[in-house]
Amino acid sequence: MMQKTMIPAAMLLISLTGCMTTRVEESKNAATGILTNERIVILEASYHSGNETEDKFVDCVSKTVQKGNRGLNVFPDDEFIDAMFPWFEPRTMPRGPEALPALFERPGLTERLKASGVRYIIWVTGDTEKSASGGSLSCAVSPAGGGCFGLAWWEDDSSYKAAIWDIRAGKSAGEVSTKVHGTSVIPAVIIPVPMIARTRAAACKGLANELRQLIAVEGPL
Repeated sequence: MMQKTMIPAAMLLISLTGCMTTRVEESKNAATGILTNERIVILEASYHSGNETEDKFVDCVSKTVQKGNRGLNVFPDDEFIDAMFPWFEPRTMPRGPEALPALFERPGLTERLKASGVRYIIWVTGDTEKSASGGSLSCAVSPAGGGCFGLAWWEDDSSYKAAIWDIRAGKSAGEVSTKVHGTSVIPAVIIPVPMIARTRAAACKGLANELRQLIAVEGPL
């Protein structure tokens, strides 16, 4: 069992990257493309579905998808929700893209969407979970010095999916998913050497890059 002990900052001298494996998959249902005056909005799943996506992950994807030569113009999700009030509030928002056609029949909503400039609505679901852990690590500090001894490890699984709805075409444009498995290890002989697998960050980068590629590149399947 891992023991949690306060470790002096001076002892945390090295931080390496743990071992990770990443898998990214894309399913494209229709020709895509986006104009310079069009935007996307990235929304997290409603908590009514029983598995609310982390806000920080959605923020990470939104920021990352804007970078690079094919960076996309992102409408901030909170501003979009306010502009579409009350249809995308947490308690009333549809649970996924399949519910959008019925929602768009609401009076006035189509006009608001056109005014927003949003071409694609992207629904993100998923989470990061610790799948296993073990080992033992203990640290002690005394007037004569201090140190840490032992080895602790844990495994994280980050699994996320983004469903893309093309508002202009009125249908699904495709889906992107990413799965990252990582093992973090902290060996210590006096000085702990954390080797952290940042699976959530890797999943964010993989999902954002694939979304940017799927949307920005025009053409058929």
